[in-house]
Amino acid sequence: MATLWRAAVGLAASPATADHHTVEFWSNPERTGWLTKQGEYIKTWRRRWFVLKQGNLFWFKDSTVTRSSKPRGVIPVASCLTVKGAEDALINKPCAFELSTRSDTMYFIADSEKGKEDWINSIGRSIVQHSRSVTDSEIVDYDKR
Repeated sequence: MATLWRAAVGLAASPATADHHTVEFWSNPERTGWLTKQGEYIKTWRRRWFVLKQGNLFWFKDSTVTRSSKPRGVIPVASCLTVKGAEDALINKPCAFELSTRSDTMYFIADSEKGKEDWINSIGRSIVQHSRSVTDSEIVDYDKR
């Protein structure tokens, strides 16, 4: 979880985290909305405004997001492996879902079951679109052999 948190707050210096600095998160996002997010070190739940754009999941303290807004954190979804419902992990939180990397898991709660499914679908689609699991050099075209 510490690795994901360092990436989220911009402390990690990897290519995945560097990409988010050029994203115009204030303009035409893929999805926006309120989610409740569990804190990294102090496991309290806080309501945050989330913006999904260009393979990055940003969060803010309020919903007024402009060019001068500073994200409270960002998750590059290319580093994520799964996004799925978290009812088993978080008992009595029916609209919960989790976002996992190889080593860490973050938990979120949507306002409704439909909201949860919409976020899971949007983040899942973004993971597939921005995944670095297969590079161009690893693709083999058997028809050209």
